[in-house]
Amino acid sequence: MSIKKKVFLLVGGLGCALSLHAQEHPAEHNDTIHHLDEVVVTSKLTFREVMPSQTLSGKELERLNTHSVADALRYFSGLQLKDYGGVGGIKTVNIRSMGTNHLGIYYDGVELGNAQNGQIDLGQFSLDNVDEVTLYNGQKSAIFQTASDFGHAGSVYIRTRRPWFSYGEHEHLKASVTYASSDKVAVAGLYERRLSERLSASASACFLNASGKYKFRYHRVNIDGSTAWDTTAVRQNGDIHAERLEMNLHGTLDNGYWMVKGYLYNSERGIPGAIVNNVWHRGERQWDLNNFYQAQWQKSFSNRFSSRAMVKYAYYRTHYLNNDSTQLPIDNTYYQQETYLTTSHVYEILPSWSASLSYDFRWNKLNANSYRFSFPTRQSHLVALATAVDYTHVKAQASLLASVISDRTRTDGRQPTLVRWTPAMFVNVYPLQVKRLSLRAFVKRSFRMPTFNDLYYTNMGNAALRPESATQYDLGIVYSKSWEHGLLRHVALHADAYYNTIHDKIVAYPKGQQFRWTMLNLGRVHITGTDIEAEGAVEAGRDLTLTGRLQYTYQDARDVTDPTTPYYRDQIPYIPWHSGSAIINVSYRGFDLSYSFIYAGERYNEQENIVYNHMQPWYTNDVSLMYRWKHRHLIYKVTLEVNNLLDQDYDVIINYPMPKRNYALSLHLEM
Repeated sequence: MSIKKKVFLLVGGLGCALSLHAQEHPAEHNDTIHHLDEVVVTSKLTFREVMPSQTLSGKELERLNTHSVADALRYFSGLQLKDYGGVGGIKTVNIRSMGTNHLGIYYDGVELGNAQNGQIDLGQFSLDNVDEVTLYNGQKSAIFQTASDFGHAGSVYIRTRRPWFSYGEHEHLKASVTYASSDKVAVAGLYERRLSERLSASASACFLNASGKYKFRYHRVNIDGSTAWDTTAVRQNGDIHAERLEMNLHGTLDNGYWMVKGYLYNSERGIPGAIVNNVWHRGERQWDLNNFYQAQWQKSFSNRFSSRAMVKYAYYRTHYLNNDSTQLPIDNTYYQQETYLTTSHVYEILPSWSASLSYDFRWNKLNANSYRFSFPTRQSHLVALATAVDYTHVKAQASLLASVISDRTRTDGRQPTLVRWTPAMFVNVYPLQVKRLSLRAFVKRSFRMPTFNDLYYTNMGNAALRPESATQYDLGIVYSKSWEHGLLRHVALHADAYYNTIHDKIVAYPKGQQFRWTMLNLGRVHITGTDIEAEGAVEAGRDLTLTGRLQYTYQDARDVTDPTTPYYRDQIPYIPWHSGSAIINVSYRGFDLSYSFIYAGERYNEQENIVYNHMQPWYTNDVSLMYRWKHRHLIYKVTLEVNNLLDQDYDVIINYPMPKRNYALSLHLEM
């Protein structure tokens, strides 16, 4: 029996069992979006974060029309999501116009990697068992972290659900089934078991199947304003069949904990491709088999010293097939392997002064069956030294990361070793006696290595590429206040102004013939931006609660590479000057009514800011209604969602039309 059939049977069987017997007491979660320091249980040293984060957690994730991590990230300021449309469409995220590869994605504390192209498809990660999604600009500013945490321009942390049992509880069961537009059927289940006072286990599984078909309007206008074409059609070849299985062991120690995780994602999907020259159907398909196994251990040996160690092995197989008769046939399979080891230590020198030392080792290998492939391997050694002070009115952190990276290929042998030093400095000042108001600032240097595709892709890669380097400057202010009584219970305002520069930006450049390209260090980008967020909560009695959050982002991202080019000082592609979102939720007894709005302003899809490349603003209005009730030991939740309520036609990426109005109905069981 094939792996796919085994996984299908396992996921389907578990989903059915959970649907019949789901019993779980719901865990307590936060009601609103909070910008809080992360709390880890083992040591007071881990509390010392300098910069607050953006967080979506608990019930807020339930109320939003979000089914994947990528959907949730749309509501964070400073992020731009690239969505190629549909249930199975690839979804990647870009932080403050610096590019996808400058953003680190962490799953339960360990970084998700893709040495082949640097792209993490966040649509592969479901929110069914996720407790919290957190964004840090600059870096996660607690110094007790892995060395790689210090190396990115920003980081997203995905924290999955950890079993918590009340006195006398021994197991939890949870199940859900969703039917939605595009013939989408999703079944998910979670089982948690207390094995002893110090040991618990959990298993979660999800099955997804969809035809991916949806109606769209294909409308294009000539430069003179006349209509080039205006057609309503159905998106084809966007089907997906996917299974996800995750198993965890959680244990506690004296002043510590440990965790072991196994993860498997298996999918087959069609790639609908761009709508160009009235071609409505493509012959591209992709198969993904991603699995990784990771373990972590953390212990505080005293109030002044703590240690953490993590290990991970990942294996990814990607099979890409293009049997389109209008293009050259392609049938390639890529095999990625990654081994990752890390250890971190933090020591409190004085009651308000601590220091940390972290070391990471990562080994990556890429094989493929393509012609003249280079078969690259990469070894990365990272060492980070950091220190932090925490006084009444000032928190500050400084870090220095040393990176030593070497590649080897079967064709050219060992490549020159790269050594980089990247410092960072973060400061948070509380001018008032009560910490309602804070002023924050940071400056940081970082870089991203060229991917294996950038360096070694056949007839396109350039082994002489230099890494992209980034410098970030940020100045922000935060005000927040909460009340225990009265109508208004919570208000918060966050505002940041920043300036980023990217040097040696890696771009694809024509090599001569139209179909031959190569990778070059040509780019320099200057980015000026502002992020503003406001949130509040109102309670009218015990039964009625209103929460809301507004977010606005302004970004001016200019290409300043070469004054002789026609696009010098033009806005870089797909970065809108103005974007924002709004979330409003009304809770009354067992009902939750949620409204969300997302807006992206005008932008350009090519380097030259000319009329032909101009893209109109787009926005979506989504609503959901959830009703929760309890019958005996079961808690039921029914959710009805209407996405793109006003039926707008829009593209996030040119020629990749997004779905029109679509619906979803979900049933959840807990006990």
